[in-house]
Amino acid sequence: MGENKGRSERERARMEERRGVTKKSEHLSRKEEEERERLQRISERLRKRRVSNLRRHRLTASAEIERISAMLSIPERIKEESLSIYQQAWERDLIHGRSVEKMVAASVYAACRRNRIPMTLDELEKATNVARKDIVRACKVLAGRLSLSLPPVSPIEYVHRFCEKLNLKGRVREKAEEIVRKALEKNITSGRGPPSIAASAVYIAAILCGNRQTQKAVAEVAGVTEVTLRVRYKELARKLQIELH
Repeated sequence: MGENKGRSERERARMEERRGVTKKSEHLSRKEEEERERLQRISERLRKRRVSNLRRHRLTASAEIERISAMLSIPERIKEESLSIYQQAWERDLIHGRSVEKMVAASVYAACRRNRIPMTLDELEKATNVARKDIVRACKVLAGRLSLSLPPVSPIEYVHRFCEKLNLKGRVREKAEEIVRKALEKNITSGRGPPSIAASAVYIAAILCGNRQTQKAVAEVAGVTEVTLRVRYKELARKLQIELH
């Protein structure tokens, strides 16, 4: 009888122990579930905040790109590509620690370079109030991190733009383009900035066509110094054997 009673008590103890373990397990499961739900709520809040930040930054960047495009007569497709580049930079966390203005300017410059649109750093600097060196630095970040191909713009592409700004007619533009082509054939342009070569060709062509321009006026539209223009146009004239009077 006593033996049966002892066995019964041990059985009850084991059952109580199992119930205790089960309750503890259920308690842990509830805590784990609550922790999972808490982390999910945090994750959702962070996601919504990121989407909100992206929307706000996109609106800011879009407004700035719109303003720059209007000032510099940038085509619609280039404007859209500029915004796309900026958005990619945001998604890759390249904006963090850098100003929106610098990255917007770099996005516009990158879009122009990718499509061989003749846009000078001087023009962008004036339109954005971002220093040329900062635009170049930010553009290198974009090119490297987003794997963007940025082919150099040919000096010929700049000739039409400069002639238009100087109100020079077709004959001058054609002569300037001819000078640039000869310079390219003789590899005179290697290591020289396309805007400075184009400006030099326009300056020489204007003289040859009897529509002389001041060095200051040509240098200003090209975004180069008068010293650079003088050095380049004299080099072109000498190497192409062009006589100027």
